Amino acid sequence: MKKIYDKEKIAACLSHSRYYEVLASLDVDFYLIKYEKGELVCSPFQRELLFQIVEQGSIDIYFIRDDGTRYSLSKGAADYFLGDMDIFYPKSSSIYAEAAQSLICLSFSIEKHREALLSNSRFLALICYSLSAKMGAITTIEAAPASLTERVLSYMKYKCDDKILKGIEQAAFHLHCSSRQLQRILNQSERAGLVKKLGKGTYRLT
Repeated sequence: MKKIYDKEKIAACLSHSRYYEVLASLDVDFYLIKYEKGELVCSPFQRELLFQIVEQGSIDIYFIRDDGTRYSLSKGAADYFLGDMDIFYPKSSSIYAEAAQSLICLSFSIEKHREALLSNSRFLALICYSLSAKMGAITTIEAAPASLTERVLSYMKYKCDDKILKGIEQAAFHLHCSSRQLQRILNQSERAGLVKKLGKGTYRLT
């Protein structure tokens, strides 16, 4: 991730945005953020709440359940909003947005400008449209089929602190499998170099 504060580049992105008139009416500090393919654009671990508009590239948005099952929520390209829900609600602990390719977003801090955003009726109308479209898309999603091995690795990546699984029985309960099945998968993953055993019943995703 790289933040860009070049005023000419920011002005160029604003002028080419389909939302230019609304964005120009906001008294906020814009900057650009560049993400490489595979980088997380939004995640529960993100400390700063950002409103971002995709300018170049595309993103995948997905939801990870406690058992490691992954739901594809949406795909976003130019003009897609990120952070619209964060204006009103606490950040979800399970929703992620990942750069599907090299990505540039026009961004600003939500917390710093929340009062100005909530007092701008034109901006709020855009947010309502965005959220309505997302709600419509969510009604048609289904869980992506995944093997138990894929769910174990997703569970470690997204649900375990520091990507460290501690306790076979507890993890097996969340993954809806037996302790024996989970241990077998961890052994196979260790041989494949996907995880590293740290101690009894403790593994880290590598």
